[in-house]
Amino acid sequence: MMWGYGQGGWWWIWAVLLLLGIALLVWVALRAFGGGTGNGGIGGRGGRDGPPPSTARQILDERFARGELTAEQYREQLKVLGEGR
Repeated sequence: MMWGYGQGGWWWIWAVLLLLGIALLVWVALRAFGGGTGNGGIGGRGGRDGPPPSTARQILDERFARGELTAEQYREQLKVLGEGR
């Protein structure tokens, strides 16, 4: 027996390429459908909903929610952060 050193001795390269291709397809599918953890998953703030808010924006939102800022002050601060509409 030749134990894979003969004419068909390069079969292992194809096996490795096949496994890499399968792993790549699984990775692409997980990224596309948001199955991973992070901001792009289901219920996350990233992905199709837009980028996650900055820390400054989160603090501003919390202050507005607690009633520390009026609506006018909130809008003014959004403009300062460059996130005003």
